[in-house]
Amino acid sequence: MQCAIYETDDGGVAVVMPNLSCGLTLDEIARKDVPTGKAYKIINVDDLPSRETRDAWTVDSAMLTDGVGQ
Repeated sequence: MQCAIYETDDGGVAVVMPNLSCGLTLDEIARKDVPTGKAYKIINVDDLPSRETRDAWTVDSAMLTDGVGQ
C-alpha cells in the first residue's frame, strides 16, 4: 500500500491515505487532496515513522518530486 506525503506550512509532514475504491489513482487523489501548490511524494506506508515519533518527522522538500497539489 502507498500514500502521499507533503510538507505542512509549519514544517511537519502530512500524510494522504488514499481510498482507491473511489475509482481514482493514487496520483489523482494526491493532486486533488494535497493543498494547491504543495509538492508531494508517493511512498510505501511501511516507510512511515511510528506514531510515537511521527510528530518529530520532517522531510527534505527536494525529495517531494512526484507531483503538486492542484
